[in-house]
Amino acid sequence: MKVSDILRVKGNTLYTVTPDEPLARAVDAMSEKDIGSLVVMEHGDLVGMLTFREVIQALVKNGGSVGTMLVRSAMDDAPLTCTLETDMDEVRRMMLNRHARYMPVMDKRMLMGVVSFYDVAKAVVDSQNFENKLLKAYIRDWPEQNQSV
Repeated sequence: MKVSDILRVKGNTLYTVTPDEPLARAVDAMSEKDIGSLVVMEHGDLVGMLTFREVIQALVKNGGSVGTMLVRSAMDDAPLTCTLETDMDEVRRMMLNRHARYMPVMDKRMLMGVVSFYDVAKAVVDSQNFENKLLKAYIRDWPEQNQSV
């Protein structure tokens, strides 16, 4: 299974923010849209990711308030990325190794979507459920063997 398979099912709605926007506005957008990440774009290029992890770290650093902080000061400026052709097992490995919950999907320099750890887990479970159904159907339809000895 490839990343493109997940995006095909999930859709490709993207929420972005610029690095010079106030962090408070980004947090409001994340809350309003009930999302855990924003892709940080500048002049059409991916320059970072802002997730609830970075927001919490910024809050701790700033005494519990985002104040006048900008997205730039809180974002991960070196996010993990993958392509549409990246295999799902590789995405799982990358996410687990970096403790990443969100990964931008790129096609050269173009942002194609974001996959979350939830999306990956759901794809794995759906795939296993499908395989289980096929195996159960196969077992139910097992041909009778000739019993003569």
